[in-house]
Amino acid sequence: MSQNIIQIDSPHFLELDDSGRAQWPEIFGNDHPLELEIGCGTGHFLTEMARRNPQVNYLGIDIYNRGCYKSCRKAEKEKIANIRIARMEARHLLVRHIAREQLQAVYINCPDPWPKKRHRKRRLVQKNFLHHLRYCLKPGGNFFFCTDFTDYAEQVAELLPNVEGLSNTLSVPVAEEIEGYPVSKYMRRFLSRGERLYYLHYKKDADFQEKDPAPPEIPKFYDLLWGKAVNE
Repeated sequence: MSQNIIQIDSPHFLELDDSGRAQWPEIFGNDHPLELEIGCGTGHFLTEMARRNPQVNYLGIDIYNRGCYKSCRKAEKEKIANIRIARMEARHLLVRHIAREQLQAVYINCPDPWPKKRHRKRRLVQKNFLHHLRYCLKPGGNFFFCTDFTDYAEQVAELLPNVEGLSNTLSVPVAEEIEGYPVSKYMRRFLSRGERLYYLHYKKDADFQEKDPAPPEIPKFYDLLWGKAVNE
């Protein structure tokens, strides 16, 4: 995961460390609802969502420095104030910087599918990740997942119905379109080639209560990977 690190000098960019949990109202300067895009790429989806919903705060994260740089530049160019970008691994962010029931929505668009069978355990969306995501979502909060990889869609569609407190909002397990859902530059590339995108949309039940107030544990393996990525 070696990267040529670009210096990012932008008011939209966050340098988060683990000295304490991020204080989102202070960071954004208001107490608007917070939504998260995991893997914001070059920022097309994130900026469109922020433009449509100025009374919502949007956090985009990506492990790639270049993607964070491009997302910040796009937010600056379009003069969108309700966006912040951080270079961080998703599980690390949820554990270190997101409190219980703090997120109004989470979006994951075309994550790395790790297509080889022996690598599928590295996929982001696994059972323990979904439990932590549920912990971080507000009652009634939304989870959107989109992938271009059929097997990944099938895997997530199999996992989600077994996560108590999350309910499918669609009439089918997996849809090929969600009306009004922004299409990123990366997603548009697949569609232009005649390839399919697969969507899932689940909502946290309004009356769901966690049995354990402590957040679910996420394997330390991912912290080690993130630490390695930061230092490369």
